[in-house]
Amino acid sequence: MAGFDETGLRVAGTLHWVHCARTGKYTLITCHPKRGTKGIDDAGVLGRFRGVAVHDAWAPYDTYADIEHQLCCAHALRELAGVADAAPSDADWCWAGQTADALVAMQKLVAEAIAAGADTVDADALDKQVALYHWAAQIGITQTAARSSKVMKKHNALARRLLDRQDDYLRFTTDWGIPADNNGSERDIRMIKLRQKVSGCLRTLTGAKQFCAIRSYLSTAAKHGKHFFDTLVMLAEGQPWLPATHGPDPAT
Repeated sequence: MAGFDETGLRVAGTLHWVHCARTGKYTLITCHPKRGTKGIDDAGVLGRFRGVAVHDAWAPYDTYADIEHQLCCAHALRELAGVADAAPSDADWCWAGQTADALVAMQKLVAEAIAAGADTVDADALDKQVALYHWAAQIGITQTAARSSKVMKKHNALARRLLDRQDDYLRFTTDWGIPADNNGSERDIRMIKLRQKVSGCLRTLTGAKQFCAIRSYLSTAAKHGKHFFDTLVMLAEGQPWLPATHGPDPAT
């Protein structure tokens, strides 16, 4: 299992893209002028990866056919919240609300089963939530079928994606080694956003790549229990800490 994410970064006055590939023990952050598959392939991970990729619903990730997908439920919940907020205030029920409630309930069922040391989730309880998710998404498609406005088209596309990609959204319910969200990747890439907010753009692509390499190294070190300052001191003294490159890698 590995998580993937991307974010914009201004370099030399133009928008570039930072791509992140991560696991529970390793982080690789790269920078490229392109956001799509060219930037992803340049990082050298996803094109060779075999396993479950956790990511948002950005279309280029789906072009990699040799992997399985876990679509980020946190992103879906934010999108569903937007649909619910746009619903009439006097509405007694909203398809987006039911879909979101079902997603949250399924995550809770998995968390409770893991905490209890169980081997599986309560099948009846899970089936009920899957059905609620499925029915609500179907109703969402029907209610937005007219696609008569930009907002309605967006909501219709969301409902269709939730239904068409149901297996990819709910993979975490059958494989507990897979997180339901991509929050880990967002955490690993957050410092890039903070750096830009505080210091502005980077002047050269070379400098941006060096910054991403440093962030990759420090993030990986932190995941191995190493302190940033100690890691940098060892590096400056010519005795760099290096992570192990063998053995199982935790998913979270």
